[in-house]
Amino acid sequence: MKLLVGSALVFVLNLPFGYWRARTKRFSVPWVLAIHLPVPFVVFIRLLTGLGWQFVTFLFLAGSFLSGQWVGGRLHDLRQNQESSRD
Repeated sequence: MKLLVGSALVFVLNLPFGYWRARTKRFSVPWVLAIHLPVPFVVFIRLLTGLGWQFVTFLFLAGSFLSGQWVGGRLHDLRQNQESSRD
């Protein structure tokens, strides 16, 4: 249960960072920050939920991290498409 809660928190945490990352130039400083700023928060979530440092937790949290970044980027793209279709 802790792994599910931790994964969900990591996913939700990364949504705005993925949204931000989608608006930046690839490999620019803001792009790198959008990817790396959530990492300390993920470590805090890991400690807060008491997940420990087993390998399987890395798989789940890394998957949640990447999924949150990806979905956040897709949300940005969807919003851009909606705004451009209104014009």
